[in-house]
Formats: sequence, structure tokens, C-alpha cells
Amino acid sequence: MLKKFPNGFTYVEVSNKIARAKIALQGAHIFEYKCQDKKEILWLSPTSFFQEGKAIRGGIPICWPRFGVLDKSMPAHGFSRTALFEFVYAKEIDESTTEVLLRLRDTKKSREIWDYKFELDLVFVIGETLSVKMITKNLDEKEFMITEALHTYLGVSDIKDVKIKGLEDKVYIDTLTDTNTVQKSAVVINSECDRVYFDVDKKLSLVDEEKTISLNTVGSSSAVVWNPWIEKGSNMSGMKADAYKEFVCIETTNAFDDFRVIQAGESHTLGVTLRLV
Repeated sequence: MLKKFPNGFTYVEVSNKIARAKIALQGAHIFEYKCQDKKEILWLSPTSFFQEGKAIRGGIPICWPRFGVLDKSMPAHGFSRTALFEFVYAKEIDESTTEVLLRLRDTKKSREIWDYKFELDLVFVIGETLSVKMITKNLDEKEFMITEALHTYLGVSDIKDVKIKGLEDKVYIDTLTDTNTVQKSAVVINSECDRVYFDVDKKLSLVDEEKTISLNTVGSSSAVVWNPWIEKGSNMSGMKADAYKEFVCIETTNAFDDFRVIQAGESHTLGVTLRLV
């Protein structure tokens, strides 16, 4: 069901037998998901903006057709996260599972930034698990390259008690120091963290004092672990000073050398399924 905040900001509200969710049309951004009688999975800043042109802080922002700031010709993380998507449908798969499809197509404005014909679908399946798929279709007559991310904010009881498993023995780039390192054990975070892991081939899990969240991905062999910590977090928009304690981002990506070239008429799917275990 389509709903609006008092300022006109539009979102899709989903409620079925076991789960509920809210997805903004701007950026195809899911910002709430709760499975009945279970802990919250996603983190949403209580001071986040819900207004046109401003990115929501929390949930699962999308980064497309660029991840990061490597391409100076377009906004950081691409132009899709503040673009208005078309609501295509919301349908019940069964009484406990709902599927929502939102779509973005190229426009005159988008082609001024990135001169390709495309169709970008975000498919959400809301039930006992949360599945998000980002499907890029090349409708042009020439190939194009994308980097992208599902920038997932996961809520935690306290960042100091978190372990991330499944990245052991993987090489990562620490973007804060521009160095390559091998992860020797589970990831723990006790300072600002911005790492891109490569050859990721396992299911990842976040182990918190209160819960364990599993992440199963498709179409990705890279992952980003991010937390801004104290100084950077306190200077970020839509985030209170001590918010860094409450979340960690484990991002499903096609980042750096995991970029994807999509031929004319072809498509690529990047996806993640989140589950409380």
C-alpha cells in the first residue's frame, strides 16, 4: 500500500501474517523490516531525513551505477539513491510472504550524467527472511560498466560486542590507510572501519550479544565493512553523535575489481537475503 508522510514523501507499507516493512520510492530504499516476535535486523537513525533529495540514514540504501566516489562525473554512490522509482507492484506470494517491485529507467536528466539506456529493478521479498535484489538491465546498444552496493545497516546492541564471521583469510583493502591486509580471524570493530574484502565466497554472519544475522548473497564476490566511529559519525548528517555504537554496515557489493560489465541486452543481479538465526 502506498502511503505518504505529511510532507508528501511517499513509501510502500507492507504487512503480512509474520512481517512488516516500509520502502521509500525515493532510492527504492527499505528503511524498516520486522519479523513478528523477532529482533530488529535493520538500523534506522532516529534523526534521519525523510524528504525529497536527501538520503535516508539507515536501512538499505542503494549505490548505483557507481559505488563510492571513484567517478567524479556523478554524485557520490551514483544518482539512484535520491532518484524517484516507479511503484510497479506489491503482491502476496502467500499469507506470510509479500513481493514488491520498484523500477527506475533512464531519463533525459540521468543521461546528462550517465549516457546509457537502462532499467533498474529493486525486488523485495518480505517474510520470515528479507531478500533484496537489484537487477540492472542494459537496454542500450553498447556495453556499460557498473559498480554498486546494497549498503546494509545492521542494528547491534553495542559495536564493541560484535563479531563478523565468514571473512577469515580474505584479503581486504583498508581504505583509511590504502593498505592490503589478510583477515586472520573474525572481524571486530574498535575504531573507524572502512574495508573492502575480495573473493568473498561464504555466507557471512554478524554475531551480536542479542542475535545472529546471516547474509547470503548473489552476484557479488566483494563485501564492505563500515563503521564511521566517533569523530566522523558525529559530523554526518542524519546521525546522532553516539550512533556508531548501534550499527555496523555489511555491504553486498560489486566494488573495485569486482566491477561488472553488462553487454547490450543483458542483465546482472546483485542480491542479499538477511535472516535471524
